[in-house]
Formats: sequence, structure tokens, C-alpha cells
Amino acid sequence: MERHGPGTRPRMSNVPPVVNASTTVVVTGASGGVGRAVARAFAARGAKVALLARGATGLAAAAEDVERRGGTALVLPVDVADHRAVEEAAAHAEEELGPIGFWINNAFAGVFAPFTAITPEEFRRVTEVTYLGYVYGTLAALRRMLPRDRGTVVQVGSALAYRGIPLQSAYCGAKHAIQGWNESLRCELLHRGSAVRTTMVQLPAMNTPQFDWVLNRLGRRPRPVPPVYQPEVAARAIVHAALHPRRREYRVGASTVATLLANAVAPGLLDHYLARTGYASQQRSEPAPGDAPANLWEPADGPAGPDFGAHGAFDAEAATRSPQLWLTRHRAPLAAGAAAAAALAVAAARLRADNGRHEL
Repeated sequence: MERHGPGTRPRMSNVPPVVNASTTVVVTGASGGVGRAVARAFAARGAKVALLARGATGLAAAAEDVERRGGTALVLPVDVADHRAVEEAAAHAEEELGPIGFWINNAFAGVFAPFTAITPEEFRRVTEVTYLGYVYGTLAALRRMLPRDRGTVVQVGSALAYRGIPLQSAYCGAKHAIQGWNESLRCELLHRGSAVRTTMVQLPAMNTPQFDWVLNRLGRRPRPVPPVYQPEVAARAIVHAALHPRRREYRVGASTVATLLANAVAPGLLDHYLARTGYASQQRSEPAPGDAPANLWEPADGPAGPDFGAHGAFDAEAATRSPQLWLTRHRAPLAAGAAAAAALAVAAARLRADNGRHEL
């Protein structure tokens, strides 16, 4: 990668990035869930979208989604735990679609089970996909973005990047790792004065198909902890973060903000609360079927598998909007309006005081 010395650092660009028909976007985990919704959202803006995932059925359907919404799709079957395959996919994306402007790290794997019921091999696999997959994707992106001094990498995170919960120890550990590593990377990019950006989007519980394909040893079928949001809410946040990457982090959903605040103020109390409620809140009432798919080692949407799409089984309860996200996206004009109102209030108070003195 090109490096800049202290006397040669470029000026950091204040020009916001745009998404149009000449934009190339890479989305990992694009065959289903949040990744599928993100691919659709970028396609609706006319972007060229490179779709990275393992599942053949889901990738083919995601490509149809992109083309149907006005974008250009490139299917790249890849396991993000293989750094050579990720690098080859990045090279192929640029050859076919042009310079990568946005790289969205989203792919993950998980196991629903108590820590002692997860094998070392399974724990390593979750870490390689969920954490190292982000590292490999970012390396591939930066090899191309840094010499051009432009581009944005979005790390799709979770409230669980700050607050671990029971039954998801491997996933929580990987998300915590992403948080710490991405902070280090951000500092390094700022040090070199690069115009390349990295930002992170912390998500709440999402209505995605993961709960029907994740490796599960709970006895009952897993579910997201309420409140649950539709993947389109996440997609809107991720596109916004890509277009406004100067902010280091975005938090989606009031539940995410509340969880992180509670963890900052009283983490010990939250430990006890989650110990009491975290098992039941992550399980449905019906028993887990013996033939349920598990995508840890092989994709559940392989050549003979179904297309799981973007949504999971919780449409009836999933929120389609996040007022907290709206406030986050409009924070600058709201802050300016509040400052103007405060200034007017101060001016009015001074005028009343002056009038009072004149009357005396």
C-alpha cells in the first residue's frame, strides 16, 4: 500500500461521496438478510454491485434484485474467511465494474449455544468469518482505495459489539474484535491524512433469515431479542453511513442506544438481567426441527437450497422505521435549529432585561 510521509500527506477531502451508475459497491454476505437489503438499496441508486457470498441460489436471486432495481450485478461466490479468495474477488470486481468506491463488510456466521457446547473448531470458524472476514475485506479494499486516496469501508456491526449476551459468545467476541480493530484502523487513516474513510454501523435485532439457518443447539428455535427491525432499516442506515463516513459510528434503533447506555452505566446489573432473561428472549416456543439447516460450514442456500431472501420469520412484529435513526441522520440540521432557537431565546431575554432597566 502507498504510504505518505509527514510532509506529503494529502488534504482530507470535504466533498461528500455520491452513488450513481458509475459507482462500484462491494457487499459481503449479499445473498440474504441485511446484505441482500443493502445490495437492493445501492442498486436503486443505479450502482454497480459486486455480490460476495457462498450460496449460489441466494447470489443468483440477489443479482436479479439488483438488475430489477436499475443496478448492475456481478456475482462473486466467495468464502470471506479465505483471504486469497477475497483479494481475487476484489480484483475481479474492479476489472468488471471499475474502481471500488464503497466496500460493505457484512458477512457473518454464528452458533446459538452455551459457550461450553461450542467446539473449538466452530468457535474458530465463527471468528474467521465474522471477524477476519472483515479484516480481509478491508485489506482488499484499502489496497485499491489508498493509492487513489478515495473510498469508504463500512463495517456492519451490532449492539453486541459493546455488550455481550448469553448463547452467542462466538458472535459477540467477533463483533467486539471488529470494534477494537476498526478503531485502530481509523486512527491510522487519520494519522496519514488519508481521504479514505472507515465507519461502523451498530445494528439492533434484525428480522433476517439467520435464525432459520444458524447452527443451533438450544432445543428450541432461535429468535432475535425484541424489539426487532426490518433489514431495510439497516440498509438505509448503511447507505447513509457510506455517504457520510466522517462520523465514526452510527447506532440504529433506540434499543441499541439504550443497551449501550445501560452497559456503560451499570454493566454488572445488566449481566444479572441478561442471565435472567437472555435465554428465553432468544428462543421461540416451538422445538427446533431435527433437519434444520446450518450454514456454518456449508451455505444453506447452496445450488439445491432455497432462496432465503432478506426477511426472516418475524415480519409481523418487525418495525419498518427507526425514529432514532431519523434523528441520527438529521442531527446536524436539528442541532443547528436548536442552536438558533437557543440564540433567539437568549436575545429575547436580553431585550426584556434591557427594557426593564429602561423602565427603571
